[in-house]
Amino acid sequence: MYSRVITGAVSGIDSILATVEVDASKGMPGFEMVGQLSNEVREAKERVRVALKNASVEIPPMRITVSISPAEMRKESASYDLPIAVGILVSLGLIPREGIRDTLILGELGLDGEVHSVRGVLPIVQKAKQERVRRCILPLANVREGAVIGGIDIIGVGNLSDTIAYLREVEERKAQKIAPAERTLITHLDEMDMDVDFAEINGQEAVKRAVEVAAAGFHHILMIGPPGSGKTMIAKRIPAILPDLSMEESLEVSTIYSVAGQLDDKRALITRRPFLDPHHTISEQALAGGGRIPKPGVISLAHRGILFMDELLEFRRNTLEILRQPLEDKRIHIARTYGSFIYPADFMLVAAMNPCPCGYYPDRSRCNCSDAEIKKYLSKISGPILDRIDVVAEAPRVDIRQLSATMQNECSADIKARVMEARERQKYRYKNTAYRFNAEIGSGDIRTYCKLGTGEQKMMEEVFTMMNLSARAYHKVIKVARTIADLEGKDDICTEHISEAVCYRRNDKDYWG
Repeated sequence: MYSRVITGAVSGIDSILATVEVDASKGMPGFEMVGQLSNEVREAKERVRVALKNASVEIPPMRITVSISPAEMRKESASYDLPIAVGILVSLGLIPREGIRDTLILGELGLDGEVHSVRGVLPIVQKAKQERVRRCILPLANVREGAVIGGIDIIGVGNLSDTIAYLREVEERKAQKIAPAERTLITHLDEMDMDVDFAEINGQEAVKRAVEVAAAGFHHILMIGPPGSGKTMIAKRIPAILPDLSMEESLEVSTIYSVAGQLDDKRALITRRPFLDPHHTISEQALAGGGRIPKPGVISLAHRGILFMDELLEFRRNTLEILRQPLEDKRIHIARTYGSFIYPADFMLVAAMNPCPCGYYPDRSRCNCSDAEIKKYLSKISGPILDRIDVVAEAPRVDIRQLSATMQNECSADIKARVMEARERQKYRYKNTAYRFNAEIGSGDIRTYCKLGTGEQKMMEEVFTMMNLSARAYHKVIKVARTIADLEGKDDICTEHISEAVCYRRNDKDYWG
């Protein structure tokens, strides 16, 4: 007898509906599986057989053939275990066909019949809803993740016996179904406790201003200064002043985390902008993504949020060069022998570095590094990477009087209020475009959204010549000036806005020439 079970799979961060076809017929007893299967999927044959036995299901000696389509897609996940088991039971007449009608099934099976969690549930459930599937049977550990998508029934099962019982009770449907009230609570789960505040930082007013500008326009920023000057403290407080994720962005980010297998019943939806701070020893693959079973890397997990690279020049040069494409294209392309995958990578780069190997240049009273050592150290970051950074801020050594003083520093909430006002101006300006922040403006639209007066244009021409800017750096100065004007509530870019924006390019010229 033939049966057909709907399941799902992920490719990159996209999802497709797949089909598990099972035929059980008389003949030489056997169990064959076809459909471009990885070893994990081929091993499902034994997991399913033993799980069925431990669920007290007697399989008569028959020839069982399983095909997973589409055939051209390589199957990599153990999530096919449960739909294969269900397909066999339907083919043997142990589960009615009505039980699986308009039902998507996902789950990995343990030998004892327990249903284990799988990755990629969120995009698969989204796809199922688009294809008018009425219900999804998921592992209990994944039900909250799946329930983020409304308008589709989510059924959680803990083991194979529960699954069989639910599918046999077509009329009663007694298995655990997530309640609407639980679905509502999911959206309030936070993955990050915001317990830090800019009010805790004494001094470094210029750096805090630069960070405010960067946050308002979602510009990439590099902080340069000696050890202990507060660079890391400032960076870790940037998420507190960024605009909140919209529901659309939240689902987009959560989809990436779902594919990476980093969502669970305690964190079903990412509601705050991600903050990723990889160690400088991170591998190229871990940063970019990929692997034998491709997964998003750190730069994709930072999508719509912050990628903080502390001690920037301690990262391997090849690792840093990976940033070139995503900083420009907002995505990263991973090619493998059996397929290519595109992962989103639209993040705000926040980097911090020392100015020399010892960290104290240009203070020659403390720095003993030679000019050659400093030049070699700074050359670890390439010109093209520097060119893609919008704001460079110098964080000098903090004076003892600033550290010991009792100061009323501006809190994160006040800074965020200004950032949000600037963000609202950008939102209105780009309401009919794909842009969200000033940093995203394409070179072809600079003249449209960043109009310069005669005096401002002349100033930019002088800056271009004097500082020997590239075309990319020239446009970045204008975009940063646009953000500064937005923070001041101005419609027009003035010379003082350009002057401040130029200061954020002058620092890198001081170090790299």
